[in-house]
Amino acid sequence: MKRRRFCRRLFTGIAAGVTLLSAGIAAAQPARQIETVPGMPPVVDPANLYSEIAAGHMRSDVATDLTRIYVPNRRSNDVSVIDPATMQVVDRFKVGLNPQHVVPSWDLKTLWVTNNAEGRTDGTLTPIDPKTGKPGPSIPVDDPYNMYFTPDGRSAIVVAEAHQRLDFRDPQTMALQSSLAVPECAGINHAEFSIDGRYALFTCEFGGRLAKIDLVGRKVVGYLKLTKGGMPQDVRISPDGAVFYVADMRAGGVFIVDGDKLAEIGFIPTGAGTHGLYPSRDGAKLYVANRGSRHVHGAPGGKGSVSVIDFATRKVEATWPIPGGGSPDMGNVSADGTVLWLSGRFDDVVYAIDTASGEVKKIRVGSEPHGLTVWPQPGRYSLGHTGNLR
Repeated sequence: MKRRRFCRRLFTGIAAGVTLLSAGIAAAQPARQIETVPGMPPVVDPANLYSEIAAGHMRSDVATDLTRIYVPNRRSNDVSVIDPATMQVVDRFKVGLNPQHVVPSWDLKTLWVTNNAEGRTDGTLTPIDPKTGKPGPSIPVDDPYNMYFTPDGRSAIVVAEAHQRLDFRDPQTMALQSSLAVPECAGINHAEFSIDGRYALFTCEFGGRLAKIDLVGRKVVGYLKLTKGGMPQDVRISPDGAVFYVADMRAGGVFIVDGDKLAEIGFIPTGAGTHGLYPSRDGAKLYVANRGSRHVHGAPGGKGSVSVIDFATRKVEATWPIPGGGSPDMGNVSADGTVLWLSGRFDDVVYAIDTASGEVKKIRVGSEPHGLTVWPQPGRYSLGHTGNLR
Protein backbone atom coordinates (compact mmCIF):
# COMPACT_ATOMS: atom_id res chain seq x y z
CA MET A 1 0.00 0.00 0.00
CA LYS A 2 2.82 2.42 0.93
CA ARG A 3 4.60 1.55 -2.32
CA ARG A 4 1.44 2.38 -4.33
CA ARG A 5 1.06 5.78 -2.58
CA PHE A 6 4.73 6.57 -3.23
CA CYS A 7 4.45 5.66 -6.93
CA ARG A 8 1.26 7.71 -7.25
CA ARG A 9 2.94 10.78 -5.65
CA LEU A 10 6.03 10.27 -7.83
CA PHE A 11 3.93 10.09 -11.00
CA THR A 12 1.95 13.19 -10.00
CA GLY A 13 5.14 15.11 -9.31
CA ILE A 14 6.70 14.10 -12.63
CA ALA A 15 3.51 15.09 -14.51
CA ALA A 16 3.42 18.48 -12.78
CA GLY A 17 7.07 19.01 -13.62
CA VAL A 18 6.50 18.17 -17.27
CA THR A 19 3.55 20.58 -17.37
CA LEU A 20 5.63 23.38 -15.87
CA LEU A 21 8.53 22.64 -18.22
CA SER A 22 6.19 22.68 -21.25
CA ALA A 23 4.67 25.98 -20.11
CA GLY A 24 8.15 27.43 -19.70
CA ILE A 25 9.19 26.35 -23.18
CA ALA A 26 5.98 27.78 -24.66
CA ALA A 27 6.52 31.06 -22.84
CA ALA A 28 10.10 31.23 -24.06
CA GLN A 29 9.09 30.80 -27.71
CA PRO A 30 8.80 34.14 -29.53
CA ALA A 31 5.43 35.26 -30.88
CA ARG A 32 4.77 34.72 -34.59
CA GLN A 33 6.50 37.43 -36.58
CA ILE A 34 5.18 38.79 -39.88
CA GLU A 35 7.80 39.55 -42.51
CA THR A 36 6.32 42.56 -44.27
CA VAL A 37 7.28 44.15 -47.57
CA PRO A 38 10.07 46.75 -47.29
CA GLY A 39 8.78 50.14 -46.13
CA MET A 40 5.55 48.82 -44.64
CA PRO A 41 5.12 49.54 -40.92
CA PRO A 42 5.50 46.37 -38.83
CA VAL A 43 2.54 44.27 -37.71
CA VAL A 44 2.39 44.99 -33.98
CA ASP A 45 0.09 42.11 -33.04
CA PRO A 46 -0.02 39.20 -35.55
CA ALA A 47 -3.13 37.87 -33.83
CA ASN A 48 -4.95 41.18 -34.40
CA LEU A 49 -3.73 43.39 -37.22
CA TYR A 50 -6.44 45.87 -36.15
CA SER A 51 -4.74 46.41 -32.78
CA GLU A 52 -3.51 49.88 -33.74
CA ILE A 53 -6.96 51.19 -34.77
CA ALA A 54 -8.30 50.62 -31.26
CA ALA A 55 -9.85 53.54 -29.37
CA GLY A 56 -7.09 55.55 -27.76
CA HIS A 57 -4.49 54.82 -30.46
CA MET A 58 -4.87 58.19 -32.17
CA ARG A 59 -1.68 59.71 -33.59
CA SER A 60 -0.89 62.97 -31.79
CA ASP A 61 -0.71 64.99 -35.02
CA VAL A 62 -4.07 63.58 -36.15
CA ALA A 63 -5.82 64.17 -32.82
CA THR A 64 -5.94 67.92 -33.49
CA ASP A 65 -7.88 67.50 -36.76
CA LEU A 66 -11.51 68.61 -36.88
CA THR A 67 -13.95 65.92 -35.74
CA ARG A 68 -16.21 65.59 -38.75
CA ILE A 69 -18.09 63.17 -41.01
CA TYR A 70 -17.37 63.85 -44.69
CA VAL A 71 -20.14 62.66 -47.02
CA PRO A 72 -19.69 62.60 -50.83
CA ASN A 73 -23.03 63.04 -52.58
CA ARG A 74 -22.81 61.34 -55.96
CA ARG A 75 -25.72 63.06 -57.73
CA SER A 76 -25.47 66.56 -56.25
CA ASN A 77 -21.68 66.68 -56.85
CA ASP A 78 -20.83 68.00 -53.41
CA VAL A 79 -19.68 66.99 -49.94
CA SER A 80 -21.81 67.37 -46.82
CA VAL A 81 -19.87 67.89 -43.58
CA ILE A 82 -21.45 66.69 -40.33
CA ASP A 83 -20.41 67.65 -36.82
CA PRO A 84 -21.02 64.42 -34.85
CA ALA A 85 -21.27 66.35 -31.59
CA THR A 86 -24.39 68.20 -32.77
CA MET A 87 -25.56 65.71 -35.43
CA GLN A 88 -25.93 68.65 -37.80
CA VAL A 89 -24.59 69.43 -41.29
CA VAL A 90 -22.21 72.34 -40.66
CA ASP A 91 -20.77 72.76 -44.16
CA ARG A 92 -21.35 71.75 -47.76
CA PHE A 93 -19.07 72.41 -50.72
CA LYS A 94 -18.92 71.57 -54.41
CA VAL A 95 -16.34 69.11 -55.73
CA GLY A 96 -15.95 67.33 -59.08
CA LEU A 97 -18.50 65.23 -60.95
CA ASN A 98 -19.90 62.12 -59.25
CA PRO A 99 -17.95 62.05 -55.99
CA GLN A 100 -17.80 58.41 -54.86
CA HIS A 101 -15.56 58.13 -51.77
CA VAL A 102 -13.64 60.27 -49.29
CA VAL A 103 -10.26 58.58 -48.85
CA PRO A 104 -7.70 59.28 -46.07
CA SER A 105 -4.15 59.45 -47.46
CA TRP A 106 -1.47 56.96 -46.39
CA ASP A 107 0.20 59.63 -44.21
CA LEU A 108 -3.19 60.73 -42.75
CA LYS A 109 -2.58 64.34 -43.75
CA THR A 110 -5.12 64.67 -46.59
CA LEU A 111 -8.64 63.46 -47.31
CA TRP A 112 -9.14 62.83 -51.03
CA VAL A 113 -12.56 63.01 -52.71
CA THR A 114 -12.67 60.65 -55.70
CA ASN A 115 -14.79 62.27 -58.44
CA ASN A 116 -14.89 59.77 -61.31
CA ALA A 117 -17.18 61.72 -63.69
CA GLU A 118 -19.04 58.63 -64.87
CA GLY A 119 -19.12 58.22 -68.65
CA ARG A 120 -16.85 61.24 -69.13
CA THR A 121 -13.11 61.94 -69.23
CA ASP A 122 -12.87 64.81 -66.73
CA GLY A 123 -12.47 62.92 -63.47
CA THR A 124 -10.71 64.65 -60.56
CA LEU A 125 -9.40 64.21 -57.03
CA THR A 126 -10.30 66.97 -54.57
CA PRO A 127 -8.06 67.29 -51.48
CA ILE A 128 -9.59 68.26 -48.12
CA ASP A 129 -7.40 69.64 -45.33
CA PRO A 130 -8.54 67.77 -42.20
CA LYS A 131 -7.24 70.58 -39.98
CA THR A 132 -9.69 73.09 -41.48
CA GLY A 133 -12.25 70.86 -43.19
CA LYS A 134 -11.90 72.91 -46.38
CA PRO A 135 -11.23 71.66 -49.93
CA GLY A 136 -8.27 72.63 -52.10
CA PRO A 137 -7.90 72.79 -55.91
CA SER A 138 -8.91 69.60 -57.67
CA ILE A 139 -6.36 67.53 -59.62
CA PRO A 140 -7.36 66.01 -62.99
CA VAL A 141 -7.20 62.20 -62.76
CA ASP A 142 -8.70 59.66 -65.13
CA ASP A 143 -11.70 57.75 -63.72
CA PRO A 144 -10.90 57.75 -59.97
CA TYR A 145 -13.80 55.61 -58.78
CA ASN A 146 -11.92 54.55 -55.66
CA MET A 147 -8.42 54.86 -54.26
CA TYR A 148 -6.05 52.82 -52.11
CA PHE A 149 -2.38 53.04 -51.13
CA THR A 150 0.40 50.48 -51.31
CA PRO A 151 1.34 49.34 -47.78
CA ASP A 152 4.75 51.04 -48.07
CA GLY A 153 3.08 54.38 -48.86
CA ARG A 154 5.03 54.90 -52.08
CA SER A 155 2.04 54.81 -54.41
CA ALA A 156 -1.61 55.70 -54.51
CA ILE A 157 -3.66 53.08 -56.37
CA VAL A 158 -6.42 54.78 -58.32
CA VAL A 159 -9.10 52.25 -59.22
CA ALA A 160 -10.16 53.18 -62.74
CA GLU A 161 -13.30 51.06 -62.74
CA ALA A 162 -14.56 51.90 -66.22
CA HIS A 163 -11.21 50.94 -67.76
CA GLN A 164 -10.66 47.76 -65.68
CA ARG A 165 -7.32 49.22 -64.66
CA LEU A 166 -5.24 50.13 -61.62
CA ASP A 167 -3.22 53.34 -61.92
CA PHE A 168 -0.25 53.65 -59.57
CA ARG A 169 0.35 57.34 -58.84
CA ASP A 170 2.55 59.55 -56.71
CA PRO A 171 0.65 59.77 -53.39
CA GLN A 172 1.26 63.53 -53.09
CA THR A 173 1.08 64.95 -56.64
CA MET A 174 -0.96 62.11 -58.20
CA ALA A 175 1.43 62.01 -61.16
CA LEU A 176 1.12 58.67 -62.98
CA GLN A 177 3.84 56.11 -62.16
CA SER A 178 2.49 53.04 -63.99
CA SER A 179 -0.73 51.27 -64.95
CA LEU A 180 -1.87 47.68 -64.58
CA ALA A 181 -4.64 46.27 -66.75
CA VAL A 182 -6.97 43.81 -65.00
CA PRO A 183 -8.91 42.68 -68.08
CA GLU A 184 -11.01 39.95 -66.47
CA CYS A 185 -12.23 42.18 -63.61
CA ALA A 186 -15.33 43.99 -64.85
CA GLY A 187 -16.39 46.59 -62.30
CA ILE A 188 -13.14 46.53 -60.32
CA ASN A 189 -13.71 48.69 -57.26
CA HIS A 190 -12.92 47.57 -53.66
CA ALA A 191 -9.78 46.00 -52.21
CA GLU A 192 -8.04 44.61 -49.15
CA PHE A 193 -4.39 43.81 -48.46
CA SER A 194 -2.70 40.71 -47.06
CA ILE A 195 -1.26 40.92 -43.55
CA ASP A 196 2.30 41.16 -44.94
CA GLY A 197 1.41 43.62 -47.73
CA ARG A 198 2.56 41.36 -50.55
CA TYR A 199 -0.74 41.08 -52.36
CA ALA A 200 -4.24 42.53 -52.54
CA LEU A 201 -7.64 41.13 -53.45
CA PHE A 202 -9.80 43.40 -55.62
CA THR A 203 -13.51 42.75 -56.17
CA CYS A 204 -14.95 42.63 -59.68
CA GLU A 205 -18.54 43.79 -59.16
CA PHE A 206 -19.83 43.07 -62.65
CA GLY A 207 -17.77 39.92 -63.16
CA GLY A 208 -18.74 38.08 -60.00
CA ARG A 209 -15.12 37.38 -59.13
CA LEU A 210 -12.00 38.50 -57.31
CA ALA A 211 -8.65 39.50 -58.77
CA LYS A 212 -5.44 38.78 -56.86
CA ILE A 213 -2.72 41.38 -57.42
CA ASP A 214 0.96 40.82 -56.64
CA LEU A 215 1.94 44.23 -55.25
CA VAL A 216 5.67 43.51 -55.31
CA GLY A 217 5.76 42.51 -58.97
CA ARG A 218 2.70 44.64 -59.82
CA LYS A 219 1.02 41.91 -61.82
CA VAL A 220 -2.22 39.92 -61.85
CA VAL A 221 -1.75 36.56 -60.10
CA GLY A 222 -5.16 35.08 -60.82
CA TYR A 223 -8.94 35.30 -60.54
CA LEU A 224 -11.52 33.56 -58.37
CA LYS A 225 -15.10 33.14 -59.62
CA LEU A 226 -17.52 33.29 -56.69
CA THR A 227 -20.53 31.00 -56.39
CA LYS A 228 -24.19 32.04 -55.99
CA GLY A 229 -24.08 34.43 -58.98
CA GLY A 230 -21.86 36.85 -57.08
CA MET A 231 -21.76 40.66 -57.22
CA PRO A 232 -18.87 41.32 -54.80
CA GLN A 233 -18.45 44.67 -53.09
CA ASP A 234 -16.32 45.57 -50.07
CA VAL A 235 -13.65 43.19 -48.76
CA ARG A 236 -11.85 43.05 -45.38
CA ILE A 237 -9.29 40.72 -43.84
CA SER A 238 -9.70 38.78 -40.58
CA PRO A 239 -7.74 40.07 -37.56
CA ASP A 240 -5.22 37.22 -37.81
CA GLY A 241 -4.80 37.65 -41.56
CA ALA A 242 -5.95 34.09 -42.26
CA VAL A 243 -8.99 34.80 -44.45
CA PHE A 244 -10.80 37.58 -46.29
CA TYR A 245 -14.48 38.52 -45.88
CA VAL A 246 -16.14 39.55 -49.16
CA ALA A 247 -19.52 41.30 -49.15
CA ASP A 248 -21.73 40.22 -52.02
CA MET A 249 -24.77 42.27 -52.96
CA ARG A 250 -26.43 39.63 -55.11
CA ALA A 251 -25.74 36.66 -52.84
CA GLY A 252 -26.97 38.56 -49.76
CA GLY A 253 -24.08 37.70 -47.51
CA VAL A 254 -20.35 37.46 -46.97
CA PHE A 255 -18.02 34.98 -48.64
CA ILE A 256 -15.00 33.71 -46.71
CA VAL A 257 -11.94 33.42 -48.93
CA ASP A 258 -8.47 31.97 -48.38
CA GLY A 259 -6.37 34.66 -50.02
CA ASP A 260 -3.12 32.70 -50.12
CA LYS A 261 -4.79 29.81 -51.97
CA LEU A 262 -7.31 32.08 -53.72
CA ALA A 263 -10.12 29.72 -52.77
CA GLU A 264 -13.69 30.20 -51.51
CA ILE A 265 -14.10 28.34 -48.21
CA GLY A 266 -17.39 29.55 -46.72
CA PHE A 267 -20.41 31.85 -46.83
CA ILE A 268 -22.33 33.76 -44.14
CA PRO A 269 -25.88 34.95 -45.03
CA THR A 270 -26.58 38.47 -43.74
CA GLY A 271 -29.23 40.42 -45.65
CA ALA A 272 -30.36 41.87 -48.95
CA GLY A 273 -27.74 43.89 -50.83
CA THR A 274 -24.70 43.16 -48.66
CA HIS A 275 -22.27 45.98 -49.35
CA GLY A 276 -19.93 47.61 -46.76
CA LEU A 277 -17.66 45.94 -44.16
CA TYR A 278 -16.18 47.64 -41.07
CA PRO A 279 -14.24 46.05 -38.16
CA SER A 280 -15.01 47.15 -34.63
CA ARG A 281 -12.34 49.15 -32.80
CA ASP A 282 -11.32 46.11 -30.73
CA GLY A 283 -11.06 43.89 -33.80
CA ALA A 284 -13.64 41.44 -32.42
CA LYS A 285 -16.64 42.20 -34.65
CA LEU A 286 -17.34 42.94 -38.30
CA TYR A 287 -20.21 45.33 -39.08
CA VAL A 288 -21.93 44.44 -42.36
CA ALA A 289 -24.08 47.00 -44.18
CA ASN A 290 -26.94 45.37 -46.09
CA ARG A 291 -28.20 47.95 -48.57
CA GLY A 292 -31.65 46.38 -48.94
CA SER A 293 -31.50 45.87 -52.71
CA ARG A 294 -29.66 43.40 -54.95
CA HIS A 295 -29.48 46.02 -57.70
CA VAL A 296 -27.03 48.86 -58.38
CA HIS A 297 -29.85 51.38 -58.14
CA GLY A 298 -32.61 50.89 -55.60
CA ALA A 299 -35.70 52.58 -54.25
CA PRO A 300 -35.75 54.45 -50.93
CA GLY A 301 -37.12 52.75 -47.86
CA GLY A 302 -35.78 49.31 -48.71
CA LYS A 303 -35.14 46.39 -46.35
CA GLY A 304 -31.79 47.77 -45.22
CA SER A 305 -30.06 46.45 -42.12
CA VAL A 306 -26.71 46.00 -40.40
CA SER A 307 -25.44 42.55 -39.39
CA VAL A 308 -22.79 41.99 -36.72
CA ILE A 309 -20.41 39.08 -37.37
CA ASP A 310 -18.24 37.70 -34.60
CA PHE A 311 -14.75 37.19 -36.06
CA ALA A 312 -13.99 34.31 -33.67
CA THR A 313 -17.06 32.20 -34.51
CA ARG A 314 -17.69 33.55 -38.03
CA LYS A 315 -21.39 33.79 -37.17
CA VAL A 316 -23.95 36.62 -37.18
CA GLU A 317 -24.66 37.54 -33.57
CA ALA A 318 -27.06 40.45 -34.18
CA THR A 319 -29.01 42.15 -36.97
CA TRP A 320 -30.16 45.77 -36.72
CA PRO A 321 -32.92 46.81 -39.16
CA ILE A 322 -33.18 50.43 -40.29
CA PRO A 323 -36.47 51.74 -38.81
CA GLY A 324 -38.87 52.62 -41.59
CA GLY A 325 -36.57 51.05 -44.16
CA GLY A 326 -33.36 52.35 -45.62
CA SER A 327 -30.21 51.71 -47.64
CA PRO A 328 -27.05 51.54 -45.45
CA ASP A 329 -24.07 51.61 -47.77
CA MET A 330 -20.56 52.75 -46.83
CA GLY A 331 -18.83 54.57 -43.96
CA ASN A 332 -16.83 53.73 -40.86
CA VAL A 333 -16.78 53.55 -37.08
CA SER A 334 -16.30 56.54 -34.75
CA ALA A 335 -12.90 56.96 -33.09
CA ASP A 336 -14.20 55.60 -29.79
CA GLY A 337 -16.07 52.74 -31.47
CA THR A 338 -19.50 53.67 -30.14
CA VAL A 339 -21.11 54.81 -33.40
CA LEU A 340 -21.21 53.21 -36.84
CA TRP A 341 -21.64 55.92 -39.49
CA LEU A 342 -23.13 54.82 -42.82
CA SER A 343 -24.50 56.61 -45.85
CA GLY A 344 -28.13 55.92 -46.77
CA ARG A 345 -27.47 55.60 -50.50
CA PHE A 346 -31.04 55.72 -51.84
CA ASP A 347 -32.59 57.73 -49.01
CA ASP A 348 -30.35 60.85 -49.06
CA VAL A 349 -29.51 60.47 -45.39
CA VAL A 350 -26.65 59.39 -43.13
CA TYR A 351 -27.22 56.85 -40.36
CA ALA A 352 -25.54 57.12 -36.96
CA ILE A 353 -25.94 53.65 -35.41
CA ASP A 354 -25.23 52.94 -31.74
CA THR A 355 -22.87 49.91 -31.73
CA ALA A 356 -24.17 48.76 -28.33
CA SER A 357 -27.89 48.84 -29.02
CA GLY A 358 -28.32 49.22 -32.79
CA GLU A 359 -30.36 52.40 -32.28
CA VAL A 360 -30.42 54.51 -35.45
CA LYS A 361 -30.38 58.29 -35.92
CA LYS A 362 -30.80 59.87 -39.36
CA ILE A 363 -29.30 63.09 -40.76
CA ARG A 364 -30.45 64.56 -44.08
CA VAL A 365 -27.60 65.23 -46.59
CA GLY A 366 -27.23 65.71 -50.37
CA SER A 367 -28.36 63.51 -53.25
CA GLU A 368 -27.18 59.89 -53.21
CA PRO A 369 -24.55 59.86 -50.46
CA HIS A 370 -21.89 57.21 -50.98
CA GLY A 371 -18.47 56.45 -49.42
CA LEU A 372 -18.38 58.69 -46.35
CA THR A 373 -15.42 58.82 -44.00
CA VAL A 374 -15.22 59.46 -40.27
CA TRP A 375 -12.35 61.72 -39.20
CA PRO A 376 -10.09 61.61 -37.29
CA GLN A 377 -9.54 57.90 -36.73
CA PRO A 378 -7.03 55.92 -34.66
CA GLY A 379 -4.25 54.19 -36.57
CA ARG A 380 -0.73 54.61 -37.93
CA TYR A 381 -1.38 54.74 -41.68
CA SER A 382 -4.20 54.40 -44.21
CA LEU A 383 -4.56 51.81 -46.96
CA GLY A 384 -7.31 53.94 -48.49
CA HIS A 385 -11.03 53.57 -49.23
CA THR A 386 -13.16 55.16 -46.47
CA GLY A 387 -10.47 54.68 -43.86
CA ASN A 388 -8.91 51.20 -43.94
CA LEU A 389 -6.36 52.07 -41.27
CA ARG A 390 -3.83 49.84 -39.54
